[in-house]
Amino acid sequence: MKIISTIFSPESGKIVVIGTSAGGMSASIKLLQQFPVDFPAPILMVQHISGDASGDALLQALNESIELKCVHAIQDAHLENGKVYLAPSDHHLMVSKSGHVQITKGAQENRSRPAIDPLFRSAAVAFGNRVIGIILTGYLDDGTAGLIAIKRCGGTCIIQEPNDAEYPDMPQNALNQVKTIYRLPIAKMGAALMKILAAPAKKQVEIPKDIELEVKIAERVLSDLAAVNELGNQVPFNCPGCGGVLWKIKKGSFLRYRCHTGHAYTAASLVAEQTNKIEETMWVALRMFEERRNLLTTLAKGQTGAAARSAEERAALSQVHIDRIRAILLADDKATKSDLPS
Repeated sequence: MKIISTIFSPESGKIVVIGTSAGGMSASIKLLQQFPVDFPAPILMVQHISGDASGDALLQALNESIELKCVHAIQDAHLENGKVYLAPSDHHLMVSKSGHVQITKGAQENRSRPAIDPLFRSAAVAFGNRVIGIILTGYLDDGTAGLIAIKRCGGTCIIQEPNDAEYPDMPQNALNQVKTIYRLPIAKMGAALMKILAAPAKKQVEIPKDIELEVKIAERVLSDLAAVNELGNQVPFNCPGCGGVLWKIKKGSFLRYRCHTGHAYTAASLVAEQTNKIEETMWVALRMFEERRNLLTTLAKGQTGAAARSAEERAALSQVHIDRIRAILLADDKATKSDLPS
């Protein structure tokens, strides 16, 4: 049976925030199965999920597999110890200093909504040295900037051992940027986490202004040119999400980008999104050139003399462009020789 959770104290309580992506369902179940029913902290979790999915499958799987109660987070809910709050589909999950859940429809970060970084940053600003951030399996590097924020605000970071992860990119990228003594396989995280929760909180440090500013942007309280100008320098790149100008943010060796409407990218996620937009554009161009060729071929058949020859020439030129675009698209084909028929 599930027990009634105890009320979380925002003045003194610790909280746990978890971020995961590909392979996250099985990883989160393995982790949360280690937590006792009297777990002494609330748990907020972001699992990357498409905007048109409900998230019910993960919620049901967790409630069937673990002792803690799992719920979809709702706006203004007061955090409770021993309860797991899942980010709802197509919304960011954040937390306030008063210990209340915040659900926002802010711009995507790292191509995702919900994204891990907004949750981690908001927890770092709200609870500083009392936050424990955990990164599990996934692609690319969402969560790395959030872990850096937790570290800078005095919190504790736990990163899954990449060799233990189904998809090691997210843990490995986090390890490349965040110094931590907690590099663990999932099977050892439960015991380590209970020791951290039982120990006195580390010394509180002053919350950096740039992290507070990014939290306000994600909350949609502040999002303008002056805000991003404080965070970094404008660069000659456009935001794939809205077409606006990007600002470069660099703290240490970790490079990120933001636009003034709120979209945010790590360098890796920006390249991935640019690649996706280029491919979409190429497919649209291919379709339009094929339609133009077909139309000109039809016109040539219904005409004679110079008009027919002109239509045939333009159709032939369209075919040249079609062949070039196809060659570019095929150049990105990930097939290997072993995939091809003999």
